[in-house]
Amino acid sequence: MMSTPLEVAADRFLRHVSIERGLSDNTVNAYRRDLGAYLAALSGRGILTPEGIGGEDVAAFAHALRTRPEGPLAPSSLARMLSTVRGFHRFLVDESLVQVDVAAETKPPKLALRLPKAISIEQMESVLAAVGGDDLQSLRDRALLELLYATGARVSEAVALNVDDLVDGDIVRLFGKGGKQRIVPVGSFARAAIDAYLVRARPAFSMRGTATPALFLGARGQRVSRQNAWLIIRAAAERAHLGIEISPHTFRHSFATHLLAGGADVRVVQELLGHSSVATTQIYTMVTADTLRDMYTTAHPRAR
Repeated sequence: MMSTPLEVAADRFLRHVSIERGLSDNTVNAYRRDLGAYLAALSGRGILTPEGIGGEDVAAFAHALRTRPEGPLAPSSLARMLSTVRGFHRFLVDESLVQVDVAAETKPPKLALRLPKAISIEQMESVLAAVGGDDLQSLRDRALLELLYATGARVSEAVALNVDDLVDGDIVRLFGKGGKQRIVPVGSFARAAIDAYLVRARPAFSMRGTATPALFLGARGQRVSRQNAWLIIRAAAERAHLGIEISPHTFRHSFATHLLAGGADVRVVQELLGHSSVATTQIYTMVTADTLRDMYTTAHPRAR
């Protein structure tokens, strides 16, 4: 049987995760970078085909990542890179390019549980009020931020929305990871902000560029990018004088935390967020439990 060059095997793996597993472009690009580093390390050891890789080569790569002269990788980055390597080797076995998974014993580092960072309802109201102007840009920014908070959408999902993804005005159709579709209600505040933007601002922006179905448009009539959305949020936080940095994901975290604190069922929140596993959503219940514990400790006379 002819040997398959490593570069060809890597390309097949990337097509597999992109097409068959439906991973997002950002995830596939991260896989591509990780594999590029791995293949470069293997090439430096004279290994050019999958069957030439041994367990010691995988271990050497992991060791090199932990002992880089410029400093070790962060545990999260190390875990991601080793996860890519392990996935690549499983693929090689599944495709019968090799007989043994030589990366099976390589374990990524255990990551400390990172609780999502949400802001309070009052802080969120301050951020939304900071984009309460009547000019075209403020109308768009208010619509975008209200929608992020009302739906818990990822920023990539929000900027990918088209006008037709608004269903009957009070429902939005979001396309999540792997192209999975979910339907999420839109509250009255977000509806009002989006309606004002669609009537008064979007037509003006649309006239400045080529025709596009995108819901959120920039000043030149193009679709708002993820980077634009991040800048909009950062500027709003500065105007609100929060004193902390927030990101698009802060809106998603706050959406989930505030829903659960208000009594929403965790499985409902799971559906709204588009989580494939309820275990992911349950992390937010730990946040609300911590809040309850703090309130109890502060208020109860025999708590301390």
